[in-house]
Amino acid sequence: MLILGAKGFAKEVLEILHQNGDTEKLCFYDDVSKDAPDVLFNQFKILKSEDEAKSYFENMDPRFTVGIGNPKLRKQLYEKFSKLGGKFTSVVSSNAEIGSYGVNIGEGCNILGGVRISNDVQIGKGTMLYYNSVITHDVCIGDFCEISPSVTILGRAKIGSNCQIFAGAIIFPDVKIGNNSVIAAGSVVRSDIPENVMAAGIPAVIKKIF
Repeated sequence: MLILGAKGFAKEVLEILHQNGDTEKLCFYDDVSKDAPDVLFNQFKILKSEDEAKSYFENMDPRFTVGIGNPKLRKQLYEKFSKLGGKFTSVVSSNAEIGSYGVNIGEGCNILGGVRISNDVQIGKGTMLYYNSVITHDVCIGDFCEISPSVTILGRAKIGSNCQIFAGAIIFPDVKIGNNSVIAAGSVVRSDIPENVMAAGIPAVIKKIF
C-alpha cells in the first residue's frame, strides 16, 4: 500500500497497518517536504514523484490511502492518485469495534483504535475517525470528514461532507450538520448547524461564516 504523506497522521496510519500485519510493499509519498528523507524509519521508501507513484501502482500494489487529516487535501489527493491508477483503500484498526449489522464504510476511510461504531451506520468515502470516537446507531457521516479523538455522535445524527468535528465534541441525536462546517473542540451540538460555518460552545452556536 502507498500512504500519501510521510508525517503526522501518516504515522498513525502506519501503526494501524503494522498492527494489522499489512506492511509488505508499504511505501509513503511526499513530494512537498524538502526535508523528507528517502526512507522512513530505516525501512519504508518515500516516493517523491507522480511517475514513481504510477509505477508503484502498476508494478507493486494498486492500493493507496491518505495519511493527511485536512478534508480538502484528502479529497484532492484522492482525485489525483485515482487518475494515476491507484485504488482508494480503507485502513481500519483491528482495535476498532464495528457493528455487525447495516454498517457501510466507504472506500478510503481511516478508522483508528478505540473507535466504536454501532449498527446501521453509514460512513462516506475518505472519512477519518480518530481514537476513541463513538458513532451510535443510525448515524450518517458524509465524504471526506475529519472526526477527531473522543467525539461522540448520537443516534440518527447526520454529518455532511467535508466537515471537521474536533476533539471531545458531542453531537446530539437527530442533529444535522451541513457540508463544509466545523465544530470546535468540546462543543455540545443540540440543534442543526447549516453549511459552511464554524460552531462552538455549550450549546454550540455559529461563530463564523465561511
